[in-house]
Amino acid sequence: MDLIIDIISIICLIGGLFFLFVGTVGLLRFPDVYNRLHATTKCDTLGAGLLLLSLALQSSLFVGIRLGLLIVFILITNPTAAHVIARAAYRIGTKPIVSRGGSDDRSA
Repeated sequence: MDLIIDIISIICLIGGLFFLFVGTVGLLRFPDVYNRLHATTKCDTLGAGLLLLSLALQSSLFVGIRLGLLIVFILITNPTAAHVIARAAYRIGTKPIVSRGGSDDRSA
């Protein structure tokens, strides 16, 4: 049984690191605040959740419950904070960058 828990924990750890890495790449590569928020919010929420789940599987029951509550807290606060930041950017007049030309033009 311990081997199965260790394997699941390693899979969650690798998945969490992957999503955090992808979120970081999205933060560096995307052009405007809206795209960056989208990339980092989705990836960081899932990445942090998987890392904390991996830790919860390897810890005692009391610590596991606390880590589970932390996962729920992150699932609630991370998208909420991104929404507030996006709304503030919209209210101050920050326009999204729209590509000009090509088949991916959505401004028409």
